[in-house]
Amino acid sequence: MTTLPFDAQRLSQCAVDIAANVRELSDRGWTPATSSNFSQRLDERHVAITVSGRDKGRLVESDIMVVDLDGQPVATTQKSSAETLLHTQLYKRFADVGCVLHTHSQAQTVASRLFAGAGHVRLEGYELLKAFRGNDTHEMAVELPVLPNSQDMHTLAAQVDALLDRQAMWGYLIDGHGLYAWGRDMAEARRHLEAFEFLLGCELELRRLQR
Repeated sequence: MTTLPFDAQRLSQCAVDIAANVRELSDRGWTPATSSNFSQRLDERHVAITVSGRDKGRLVESDIMVVDLDGQPVATTQKSSAETLLHTQLYKRFADVGCVLHTHSQAQTVASRLFAGAGHVRLEGYELLKAFRGNDTHEMAVELPVLPNSQDMHTLAAQVDALLDRQAMWGYLIDGHGLYAWGRDMAEARRHLEAFEFLLGCELELRRLQR
């Protein structure tokens, strides 16, 4: 009998947690057409991540696989998203990152197009800025980066690394694509994701009303 290089019980727990949370995000319309990908840290060397091409509103335990921190499949023939490297780079870089969520809501995608030229969305003065770890006042600004889209994940990952070298952040947008958000665990990652979603919606509505 082959011994797995990770804790199978921990994988099962992560799979149940990911599936339950992602079903809720799917119900909000944030994961259309099998898009989006989600992961949780298993241990210091492994990550549980959604299998590519699955309907995120109907995930089951077998739709969650394991990759190492280089994004390579572990003990499986299944395939994860082409964007796996964007998850694993965060786990590699930050020992306290425990969950990464990537969604494609309409507000996220529209905002990514609208603010692509500026390279960021400036979120300032909102009470909900206190949802982000480390923030304790609305009297501040968060600049959510907007990166140019690319099918070359190594290029995108390098751009993210360059941003992380310069600033603390809990998420970023990709032009015409969607949002990445992360946290120490599922609850914190969801809080960050939901805060970004709400604030982006506010910015879009403000621009509509100011026309």
